[in-house]
Amino acid sequence: MANLRVLMDPHKLGHEAESLRDSLRQRIVGQEEAVAQIVNMYQTFLAGMAAPGRPVGNLLFLGPTGSGKTRTVEALAESLLGDARAVIKVDCGEFQHSHEIAKLIGSPPGYLGHRETHPMFSQEVLNQHHTETVKLSFVLFDEIEKASDALWNLLLGILDKATLTLGDNRRVDFSQTMVFMTSNLGAEEINSILRPKLGFSATIGEPAAATEVDNKQMGKIARAGVEAARKRFTPEFLNRIDKTVVFHPLSEADLRKILDIELKQVEHRIAQATGRAGTAFLLDDAARDLLLTEGADARYGARHLKRAVECLLVQPMANLIATGQVGVADKIYVNVDQGHTGLVFAKDFVDANASAGPTSGKSAAA
Repeated sequence: MANLRVLMDPHKLGHEAESLRDSLRQRIVGQEEAVAQIVNMYQTFLAGMAAPGRPVGNLLFLGPTGSGKTRTVEALAESLLGDARAVIKVDCGEFQHSHEIAKLIGSPPGYLGHRETHPMFSQEVLNQHHTETVKLSFVLFDEIEKASDALWNLLLGILDKATLTLGDNRRVDFSQTMVFMTSNLGAEEINSILRPKLGFSATIGEPAAATEVDNKQMGKIARAGVEAARKRFTPEFLNRIDKTVVFHPLSEADLRKILDIELKQVEHRIAQATGRAGTAFLLDDAARDLLLTEGADARYGARHLKRAVECLLVQPMANLIATGQVGVADKIYVNVDQGHTGLVFAKDFVDANASAGPTSGKSAAA
């Protein structure tokens, strides 16, 4: 009997990896390369093919502020562990002096305050968010370029050998950990490449051309980010990085998708505040465009959009709820005021004294 050779697909994702990819795409907008790299590393971990004696993955995220670097790590934890806060986050700006490293590994025996110092990194802390199905930890070093030399030396050992020795000589195993590092290096160079296309077009409703430009210039963006990293980081550090992902600025289309995500989160917050899920709010196109216009700032990315949502939508809604103007099962209509500078809120008027049929009184719906 003749043997037949069947071509296999080395790019095919398993069910769990595919589920993670879909979950990340629902939470992360405009950064497909970061999603793809994380999913590939996760599938390698599931297959038991992760490199022995090293973390599951060492990733360096570069790019402008507000492009989603930290949010990507939080979304990963939320997707796999059910909690966006299940990330051990190290703000490297707090570790710019060598003596502050004791907060991470604890003081050695004999030093003053040794027993009162609880290290941020211990095996118990690292594994505290493990579940029955996911035995994986996530560690984030935010703004890594601000780290002191002592933190750099500690980090090199983690990235290379997946081990860390605490002040009391206990060893911490990072072999079931994904290590992420973020940096804003290269942001100015990236923004200068895309500056003619950043922000919105003259008319908000016009289709954005930024996506096409991004596709054409992603090569320049990636090179700009990597070159900035090479100038700042040492070769021994870069050699321990499995993948460097350069996040590009968000286009208008990306911000519109992010706005949808933000509005769903606001709806969830309203349901929690009112005690029931019946209360809803409806934004017309003009109200959405106002939020996007106020939140469009190439320098701050999605963070500026979030501030616009908090200021123009969340705070007024909080006032309405606190003063009893919004009740359970109310439908809130959100429109733009006459000056196009803010939002107005209205709801249907129901006459409690009316006998039956549709209300013959006023309607506050816009």
